[in-house]
Amino acid sequence: MKIIPFYKNEKQLIKRSASGNREAQRRLYDMYAPKMLGVCRGYIKDLQFAEDVMVTGFVKVFKHLGTFRHEGSFEGWVRRIMVRESISFLRKNQFIVYDEIVLKEAYPQTAADSSGWDLDALQSLIDALPDGYRTVFVLHAIEGYKHQEIAEMLDISENTSKSQLSKAKRLLREQLKQNNIIGYGTE
Repeated sequence: MKIIPFYKNEKQLIKRSASGNREAQRRLYDMYAPKMLGVCRGYIKDLQFAEDVMVTGFVKVFKHLGTFRHEGSFEGWVRRIMVRESISFLRKNQFIVYDEIVLKEAYPQTAADSSGWDLDALQSLIDALPDGYRTVFVLHAIEGYKHQEIAEMLDISENTSKSQLSKAKRLLREQLKQNNIIGYGTE
């Protein structure tokens, strides 16, 4: 039995999905869900919450699919929706902390297992950051947003964004040193 591809290219798949074709929507979801869960997971520690946010994001993707103009990457368009949904979730649930005093009380130093250094270990260190620091760090260092864009998204000043990034980097460096993951030749 020969298998014939249902859709030949992404543009056709997007067009069929926009017209309400459930099979095409399922294929788009299956194609992008793993990457988009990773995006949401970068902002939201709890996997179940991250999955919920991703599903909500896909509902918005399919609702507004007709507005996608095929002028840039579809993945980038979907990613922006997921980032905004993640930030919206954090705001609604008041998980974003910008106060350094609250930081010291609520987030004591945590250790990561340095023996099997991999992406999971790095994710643990990023997860240990306070939500405000982590959000700015992920937006800037991973997603590539500029401080002005981050400030607008989070409704903070540009200087606060820069400060949060600096503090996040400092905390990550301290965690890496503390766990003997980096030593700069001194350990």
